[in-house]
Amino acid sequence: MKLTILSTTLLLAVSALAQTAKPAAPAVKLPPQAPDVPAQKFGPDGKVNAGFIASHERFVKTAQEGKAQLVFLGDSITAGWGGKKDIWEKAFGKYQPANFGIGGDRTQHVLWRIQNGELDGIKPKACVVMIGTNNSGSDPAEGIAKGVTAIVETIRAKQPQAKILLLAVFPRGEKPSTPEKANPGRDKLKQVNEIIAKLDDGKHVHFLDIGAKFLQPDGSLSKDIMPDFLHLSAAGYQIWADAITPKLAELMK
Repeated sequence: MKLTILSTTLLLAVSALAQTAKPAAPAVKLPPQAPDVPAQKFGPDGKVNAGFIASHERFVKTAQEGKAQLVFLGDSITAGWGGKKDIWEKAFGKYQPANFGIGGDRTQHVLWRIQNGELDGIKPKACVVMIGTNNSGSDPAEGIAKGVTAIVETIRAKQPQAKILLLAVFPRGEKPSTPEKANPGRDKLKQVNEIIAKLDDGKHVHFLDIGAKFLQPDGSLSKDIMPDFLHLSAAGYQIWADAITPKLAELMK
């Protein structure tokens, strides 16, 4: 009898919890974002991503301090410099650098950020731009290139004195495309790089493709350089620093 009462009580309690528990909020379907139209980053709930806004506001404050002479703009690959401070300081510390990289950013997000305060209050001598890999899953090469172009044009408009070191989007995926297996992401970014290379005017915009420095002789990526075949290890960041240091020294004069 006692067991029956206990079982009934437990069933009633479970039933009550099931009735009062709130169902998970359904994901909000957002309209697609064009890569060359400035946009904030939204979460699955349809609200602006809190981390994105927090980072942006921090970058705006850094800009308003007016000290940065070298600005890096990009996504998580750029943001990753924050975990390699020894390499960063040795390579760029003398230039009073600022890292404005946010994980997951696409071209439209960087475009929104620089149109909303991240380039206000400072007069940098140079900006290093590397963005577009997060667009590769959904946008065509031409669209991604338009997004990069809009970023370059915005920097030129807001900071006409700044030289722009426009980096080719780094290669991604373990191996290049072969007849046996395609790597569409890497192929698309190659097309993007071929388009944005034409932005180099030899005066204000300087295009530099250092992607080959990360690759093995057969075109593959090593886990020693990119552990997940996208983000860089310490060795990868050292390669990056070494590859752009000579050009930066020229642009920062």
